[in-house]
Amino acid sequence: MKVLFDNRKIAGHLAALFAVSVWGTTFISSKILLRSFEPVEILIIRFVIGLAALFVVRPGRLKLTDHKQEIYYILTGLTGVTLYYLLENIALTFTFASNVGVIISTAPFFTAVLLHFFLKDKEPLGWAFFVGFVVALAGIALISFNGTQFHLSPAGDLLTVGAAICWGFYSLFLKKVNSFGYPTILNTRRIFLWGIIFMVPMGFVMGFRPDIRKIAEPVNLLNFLFLGICACAVCFVVWNFAVREIGAIKTSIYIYLSPAITVFASAILLKEPVTGMMLAGTAFALAGLLISEIKPSKR
Repeated sequence: MKVLFDNRKIAGHLAALFAVSVWGTTFISSKILLRSFEPVEILIIRFVIGLAALFVVRPGRLKLTDHKQEIYYILTGLTGVTLYYLLENIALTFTFASNVGVIISTAPFFTAVLLHFFLKDKEPLGWAFFVGFVVALAGIALISFNGTQFHLSPAGDLLTVGAAICWGFYSLFLKKVNSFGYPTILNTRRIFLWGIIFMVPMGFVMGFRPDIRKIAEPVNLLNFLFLGICACAVCFVVWNFAVREIGAIKTSIYIYLSPAITVFASAILLKEPVTGMMLAGTAFALAGLLISEIKPSKR
């Protein structure tokens, strides 16, 4: 029993690492698709593809034992799919990508605070988490700015903070959804469905008018399939599994590694240079992750 327990914990950590590793490379596909599509078009299409993929993998209807549970699926889809991604995309039109990269990495902090105050079965939270958060954020700042100056942009920066807070609420509601005991794929599928329901009306207001012929072009189609199947369907399922196995706080800590993964993906796939400051930032981000994993003393 102990061995099984430990193996599931290890699987949870590996799942979180896998999801963050994929999410750290999605910018390449997004960069290609932005030549032909608006950000909101990419967002809606990728989640529709993800939802379709989950239906293929796990067809059938999720029957809730209590209709009151639906409110948590609605809130999870609204915060983690609709608001998080829309706020992040809109923020990029008002502020620098480097600002967004640093500010969005505060999501683990908001996750920890929200879970600590709103859940009865609080996840342990000690000095190590806060020290690790500061160290990791310093590393992410080194990676994101890489010698450039920080420029305040109140509208964009506040929108990014809002996105980080939404991810914290998503983690809070997801923990409740996981407590219902339904299969992870069915949970994720229902969350996607509600996210898309909220996203589509906003999308049309923001200019959702995709060209089917452009979607069908091989390069665009392959990138949409990667974003929809791998980055959405697969990664959200394994992320939700990680939250179930190791907790929302420990899972969210892996977000610290996302900017570092982006740097190395850029170096390998786009041949972009890696500077000493980026390497130092990666070391800090990894150190912050390891420090945050230290178990708090019972005292």
